[in-house]
Amino acid sequence: MTDGISKLGRSAVEMNSSADKLKNNKSAPEATANSATAAPRPQANDEVILSKAAETAMTAGEFDEAKVAEIKQALAEGNYPLDERRIAESFVAIESMLGGK
Repeated sequence: MTDGISKLGRSAVEMNSSADKLKNNKSAPEATANSATAAPRPQANDEVILSKAAETAMTAGEFDEAKVAEIKQALAEGNYPLDERRIAESFVAIESMLGGK
């Protein structure tokens, strides 16, 4: 099924699990016998790893202003076709990714 706005199918959207792989490959910190005498550890820096599709989307900040205006008008008039089932499925998917039940 192709999205009417972005013209992309569901298979075009990929989850980037590189960050999870990187996190799982890091070894667990070694336990010290006496934490009071242990040298302080440097703070860990957070890292974001973007997929190629996300990098491309961020650099190509162009969009079709006429299409956006058309969609806004259709929404305002109540003429934009919405698939309630697909919207609900998307919310369920987001909830499960956030750790919901």
